[in-house]
Amino acid sequence: MKILPKLIASVVFAATSLAANAAVINVSQNALKASTGYYTDVIGGGIGDIVVTTGGGNGANIGQVDGRNDDGFAGAINLGFNVSLFGNTYSSLYINNNGNVTFGDGLAAYNPVGPVSTPVPIIAPFFSDVDTRDPASGVVHVRTDIANQIIVTWDNVGYYNSHGDLTNSFQLILRGTNYLTPVGEGSIGFYYGNMAWERTPDSGTGPAVVGFGDGNTNGVILDGSFQDGLAANVANRHVWFNERLEPTTVPEPGSIALFALGMGALAYARRRNVK
Repeated sequence: MKILPKLIASVVFAATSLAANAAVINVSQNALKASTGYYTDVIGGGIGDIVVTTGGGNGANIGQVDGRNDDGFAGAINLGFNVSLFGNTYSSLYINNNGNVTFGDGLAAYNPVGPVSTPVPIIAPFFSDVDTRDPASGVVHVRTDIANQIIVTWDNVGYYNSHGDLTNSFQLILRGTNYLTPVGEGSIGFYYGNMAWERTPDSGTGPAVVGFGDGNTNGVILDGSFQDGLAANVANRHVWFNERLEPTTVPEPGSIALFALGMGALAYARRRNVK
């Protein structure tokens, strides 16, 4: 069992932060689109290297080359490019075992208190109590071979306390300000595969959280966070967010055709007015 005062402190901190007039935007689950696998399955090249921890809390296993840990983190990792989050610019980040990345410091916290309740800026594709120490669990991987882009994958990861009977698979794509974003994608992407767990009874945590936070009071949270059923709802789906942290939407083919027709008519009208 993890240290109880740690859990109590994190719950109190969450309640205090959420009461401080936090500016939280909720994103509908309708923004999630069906997937057939990871983003890296689409582009090829695999999920990259194992993340080796450099710090953390319980069972961090610092420096262990197989990457198996509980509450560990790695970083600061130099991105080689700049990313923008809530109007701030960052050039490095920390990869945290518990389903998130942070800026400015690593995060060993395992209780998914929500993006506006963390002391550092955070991007959380699935903030919950990940534990990869069981041999049946996968580990966290990182890929940095694409310019202006980092991809972090929690691949078939287990949960506390060293459980590998159920696993979750999810991936974060984070792009720099100079990345030429394809139509229909965005600067941040969450991709989900099989998602078989969300609560971790051994540590007494609540359901998981999906979203972002600025380490202060601003956040973006996916509807269904803090509620049972979130894992099933995001399974085999994905969502992209633009630099304003709004879900990226792609016009339906019919809308595109109407838009093109309208633009053509507008151009014709302009030509007639010039004559």
